[in-house]
Amino acid sequence: MGFLIPANSKKSLLIFGLFSPFDLALFAGGIALSTVLLLVLPVSQLAIAILAIAPALITGFLVLPIPNYHNMITVIKNLIDFYSNRQRFIWRGWCVLSGQTKQK
Repeated sequence: MGFLIPANSKKSLLIFGLFSPFDLALFAGGIALSTVLLLVLPVSQLAIAILAIAPALITGFLVLPIPNYHNMITVIKNLIDFYSNRQRFIWRGWCVLSGQTKQK
């Protein structure tokens, strides 16, 4: 017997339907680090100001929700997994004997 699971059942586990607690903690850490850097560094120069807000921008990019994935962290993990692990594709078509000999 199969059960019908609603398409949005996973969204109810997320905060605002988009973010996991880890995502919000990561973004809050980036915001906090940027705030500290803005208070400590002399932001009169543009390059230093960009450096000071870089942690917030980077973590904001990482937790950005995108379609078909949870967020950019998931996409980056999948890309690293795909390119670093050995891929083995098993194909059995009509023209392949699959290592078995034909019995007569």
